Amino acid sequence: MNVTAEKNEKVAQMIFASIYPHYVAKVEKKGRTKEELHTVLTWLTGFDDTQLQQLIADKVTLQTFFDKATLHPNAHLIKGVICGYRIEDITFELYRNTRYMDKLVDELAKGKAMEKILR
Repeated sequence: MNVTAEKNEKVAQMIFASIYPHYVAKVEKKGRTKEELHTVLTWLTGFDDTQLQQLIADKVTLQTFFDKATLHPNAHLIKGVICGYRIEDITFELYRNTRYMDKLVDELAKGKAMEKILR
């Protein structure tokens, strides 16, 4: 599957604060904690808890969220399929970064060891 420019733009305009509660619910439903979620998000983006909370409060878009982030140098090691897209084949940087985040949250929810999630 290929990501279109329209799909990339739609994701760019999504509000991080609208996605975050779904991430929390997903991991907590599977017995993981909000703190573990923050560990994963911090690893990927470089944001600490205070910065994450501020970005949520500011209702930033995913475009702004990732523009402000410092992506982990090992993020490119996140591979696999998420939502029908092979992550390593996604050419739009924002869309790929969003799928990196989704993949890490999925791995956390599935009970994968933190050492393996944080490549």
